[in-house]
Amino acid sequence: MQHYDYPFEVEWSKEEIVKVISLWNAVERAYESGISKEEFMQAYREFKTVLPSVGQEKKYGNQFEKESGYSLYKVLQEVKKSEKNKIFLGKH
Repeated sequence: MQHYDYPFEVEWSKEEIVKVISLWNAVERAYESGISKEEFMQAYREFKTVLPSVGQEKKYGNQFEKESGYSLYKVLQEVKKSEKNKIFLGKH
C-alpha cells in the first residue's frame, strides 16, 4: 500500500474534507479492488458539492494523480463507457 497525501484545503469544513477524501478513496478502489458504478458516482456527486467547477475538479484530480498515480479522469471515462456495473482499472 502506498502512502501519499490527499489533496484538500484546511479551510474546508470537516464535512467537505470527508466528501473529497471519500472520492479519492473511491478512485483508489477503482484501481485496487474495483468499485460499483453506483458507489463511485455517489462519491463523485458528493465531491461536486464541494468542488462544483470543472477547473477545480481538474486541479485537485491532477494533484491526486501526481501523488497516487491514480487518475480521476480515467475512472470517470471508464464509468461512462463501460457497460459493466463494477469498475476496475487495476491489473487483470
